[in-house]
Amino acid sequence: MARHRSLNPEEEQLWREVARTIRPTAEAALARLRKPVPLVDPGPPDVVAPAKAAPFAAFRLGEKARPLRSAAYIAPSPAEALAQAPLQMDARKHAKMTRGKLDPEARIDLHGLTLAEAHPELIRFILNAQTAGLRLVLVITGKGKQRPDHGPIPYRMGVLRHQVPQWLHMAPLGPAVLQVSEAHLKHGGGGAYYVYLRRRQA
Repeated sequence: MARHRSLNPEEEQLWREVARTIRPTAEAALARLRKPVPLVDPGPPDVVAPAKAAPFAAFRLGEKARPLRSAAYIAPSPAEALAQAPLQMDARKHAKMTRGKLDPEARIDLHGLTLAEAHPELIRFILNAQTAGLRLVLVITGKGKQRPDHGPIPYRMGVLRHQVPQWLHMAPLGPAVLQVSEAHLKHGGGGAYYVYLRRRQA
């Protein structure tokens, strides 16, 4: 059995100096972590008032509801896009034109043609009309036929009706065209366009 002897004063002083430099063991650190942490009472939770729903707009008996647009027509229709375009021609002449008071000097009927057939015909017609000094011409596209739509991508009715205004603003027709507007009912309405041409530079 090992015998324990007491330390002399020098050894005891040396032991105290060494003990001061020793870091606490992992067990001592765990013991400190296990001490219960006093809980702080957070108090009653904040009561958040429910958001108020936006009130419905007033509705009068006999008022027309806005028509719902299908997913295929999220973009503005050709007529809406043309109506939002800036006015380039004389305002009085434009008003007369859109009311059907001006008669077109020439017309082309693209109804029934494919895009590949219609594009070169439109280019030839517009450039020849400008060369001849004409100002107002009528481009008939037709409104398009409703077809059964069974696919995941919505089918757009009236491909020519949507494409012709774009062609009229692109080269080579853009520099020749001053204004494009949907025709008055007497000249075809939504199935035709008035095209007002620029004067050809001499």
